[in-house]
Amino acid sequence: MTTTTEAAPVNATPANPADGVHDRLERARVASRALATTNGDVKNRALESLAVGVVDATARILAANAADLANGERSGLASGLIDRLRLDESRVAALASAVREIAALTDPVGQTLRGSRLPNGVKIDQVRVPFGVVGAIYEARPNVTIDIAALALKSGNAVVLRGGSAAENTNRELVSVIRDALTSAGLPADAVQTVDDFGRDGATQLMQARGLVDVLVPRGSASLIQAVVTESRVPVIETGAGVVHIYLDESARLDWATQIVHNAKVQRPSVCNAVETLLVHRAAAERLLPSVLSRLTASGVTIHADEAVAALFPDTVPATDEDWGTEHMSLDISVRVVDDLDEALAHIRQHSTGHTESILTEDVAAAERFLAEVDSAVVMVNASTRFTDGGEFGFGAEVGISTQKLHARGPMGVTELTSTKWTVRGTGQVRA
Repeated sequence: MTTTTEAAPVNATPANPADGVHDRLERARVASRALATTNGDVKNRALESLAVGVVDATARILAANAADLANGERSGLASGLIDRLRLDESRVAALASAVREIAALTDPVGQTLRGSRLPNGVKIDQVRVPFGVVGAIYEARPNVTIDIAALALKSGNAVVLRGGSAAENTNRELVSVIRDALTSAGLPADAVQTVDDFGRDGATQLMQARGLVDVLVPRGSASLIQAVVTESRVPVIETGAGVVHIYLDESARLDWATQIVHNAKVQRPSVCNAVETLLVHRAAAERLLPSVLSRLTASGVTIHADEAVAALFPDTVPATDEDWGTEHMSLDISVRVVDDLDEALAHIRQHSTGHTESILTEDVAAAERFLAEVDSAVVMVNASTRFTDGGEFGFGAEVGISTQKLHARGPMGVTELTSTKWTVRGTGQVRA
């Protein structure tokens, strides 16, 4: 009996892979022109059809995912990637829910950002427009397939996906559901393409497709992101690794510190907004660390400690110089005692990847200084770093969390998938 994981790919592999990728990119470019002027109601009908389709296809999706998980276990895929790869009924339902949240958002296309009228009567407006074709390269994250496709559709973009071999079966099913949803709403199925069946060559050609692909978003390990940034000829919005810090200031509340640090590390340690380094003011270390670290170790967290931490809490392993720059993505955390806020800020400047940092304090001046001086995409006061997320920010989902400073920074939603253009309306005026 043939299983769902053995179904033919959505786009059959052609005889000449090089020509095949180019052909799909050309078709995505054509489809993008139709989407750019599509009415918001039509886009929302497609999104509702997608949400329904995801739920209806749950059994197929989970069967395909089980095959990917088995392959991942056999190939020794890291535990963090296995967690990101894994789908269950609740995660599939969450994908459908995110699609509906995206549909409920205001359509950014056509919004006027600013405008003016010249003394001669010429009217000038800056309006939001789609990028056109968005490329995405990611690994072991089937949720990204749905999230990016839904955000691209809402913002009027076509999308070309390279989801990696680890999630190949799952992504095939998801792309099939997406393309069916587009067709059901009268939109071109070619607005969502996958190059997964071309393997690494598909990713390479996607990175080289300047002129066909307008922007490329990588999501995954630091090595994957760096490879895309280095090799791509297409403009890249860089999403970064998360060496995320929490600093416990001298006045930090014990109950908040214990609860927030535990949540930021343990709730889902494999994601980029999980805390990796805990810094503690020396004057508060004896008061805070026993409770904070006991709660962590009770949940299986390994404490990588400096000497001052180990003296207060012996159940640790020695921290190495490499630990301070490591995104563990596991039940590990690096912990250091610092003399004061100045030393905490210096440590963050040296080791942060610019993702998310949080201070726990009741000192308003310290909080405001931390917010002002920390140069990361998201800076928090008295909150878990796990809130750095497009869904939590009200975006429905996210394309990724940008750690660059051009165009978009932090969680990226539908607005971040748009550019702008200027419209000029005259009545026969000429320049003097």
